[in-house]
Amino acid sequence: MRARILSRTHALCLHFFAKRFKQTGCQSDERVRMFILDNTEVVGQHSLTPEVKLRLLTPNCRFWRDRPELWPFHDPYWAIYWPGGQALSRYLLDNPGLCRGKMVLDLGSGCGASAIAAKLCGATYVVANDIDTVAAVATQMNCELNGVEPPVCLTENIIGRRTEAFDLILLGDMFYDEALASSLHSWLDLCIKSQGTKVLIGDPGRAQFEEHGIRQFLRRQAQYELPASVREENYGLTCSTVWSYCPET
Repeated sequence: MRARILSRTHALCLHFFAKRFKQTGCQSDERVRMFILDNTEVVGQHSLTPEVKLRLLTPNCRFWRDRPELWPFHDPYWAIYWPGGQALSRYLLDNPGLCRGKMVLDLGSGCGASAIAAKLCGATYVVANDIDTVAAVATQMNCELNGVEPPVCLTENIIGRRTEAFDLILLGDMFYDEALASSLHSWLDLCIKSQGTKVLIGDPGRAQFEEHGIRQFLRRQAQYELPASVREENYGLTCSTVWSYCPET
């Protein structure tokens, strides 16, 4: 990811995981689970959602320091609780009526925090979509940590495709690339206009988001000051915002 503001966490990810590594052979879910257990740490108390526990990559973990070529999977974006996702999850937990009884899609779900928040708020059907198959396993494990039933995990790219009629689509930290932001803009328009979907976006102010044309169609719902530990890990970031997407009809 390239952005005007790079978090220290992200900078470390780029340093240690600059290359994308192919999975070596067919990894069973159980093998992946054991790898995650051995190479992540349960954290959460210093985030915007201290009530949610997550298995994440921290400075206490081996691969925070180890040689990147030893990492057997794709870049572990699922192992970081990004600021936009934190704000989005906090907003859901503070406003459970947004999810209660609803069909919810967490797009680019990563660690699954927003999907978990939706489950905790009483969503009847939740889909977590991330193209990294390891993220799906991590999401299932994080659901177990929080005592919620895992969502349906999809690992194919659904952007641009017609999907189920979701009541709510969640996007945390997805506007990190201009081309992706543009494809999201068009697809979200289709979902809203054809299915009446509500869209919530969490972002800490990345350049690709702030400068994109989609900004003119957003309404700010909430802004959260990042906890001290998160601010320390994110150069230049002090807050994260939740927006609703309201395109012209």
